[in-house]
Amino acid sequence: MPKSKRAKVVHLSKTDKKGKELSQKLFTNVREAADSYQYIFVFSVENMRNTYLKEVRTEFADSRIFFGKTKVMAKALGQSPSDEHLPNLSSLTLHLTGNVGLLFTSREPATVLSYFSVYSQTGYARAGIPATQTFTIPAGVVYSRGGELAPEDDVPLPHSLEVTVRKWGMPTKLSKGKVMLDSDYTVCKDGEILNSHQTALLKLFGVAMAEFKIDMKAYYSAATQEVTEVNAMEE
Repeated sequence: MPKSKRAKVVHLSKTDKKGKELSQKLFTNVREAADSYQYIFVFSVENMRNTYLKEVRTEFADSRIFFGKTKVMAKALGQSPSDEHLPNLSSLTLHLTGNVGLLFTSREPATVLSYFSVYSQTGYARAGIPATQTFTIPAGVVYSRGGELAPEDDVPLPHSLEVTVRKWGMPTKLSKGKVMLDSDYTVCKDGEILNSHQTALLKLFGVAMAEFKIDMKAYYSAATQEVTEVNAMEE
């Protein structure tokens, strides 16, 4: 009798080995990059989006960007003077906390900081972040942009979506094939933490509230073996 595919056993040792191999690869790549570039930047990311991070990777094709396990990256650079890969590199490791990554580059710091000071992209919000504005859909016929455009420049929301938006909390109804609201409906208020239904409605009506931005925290210079905090420079 053939073996049931549903009874297939997955050995945890195999999955652990794969994870260990990935961590070792990250460790090795970080160390190799540290030997190859003049500067190492620690950066933090707001509203992470892979699409926008790919744009940054393309812009810095002559550099290396790592956005992986911070513990592994910190270990590769060195967490104390006794195990640091390069002199004083452990001072940079102190900044590897939170949602951060590493940029290895030979471009001058002034050029790098100038680029990221103005770089930002707007996308749709995800649940758990605060709304950046109050968004209210006016009473009457519901339009595809939820009142953000004049009725003559917009089109009514397709009647097939009425069940969907009602499921997401909008008290809508169908009247002569059109999606209607008896009164204004506030999807979210400025500063309110968004839930999944609110973010779904915001995306449906084309309202983007999440800003993808990369903030430089500090950088290390191979030439001077010094770490410079970006915030301290701005002050």
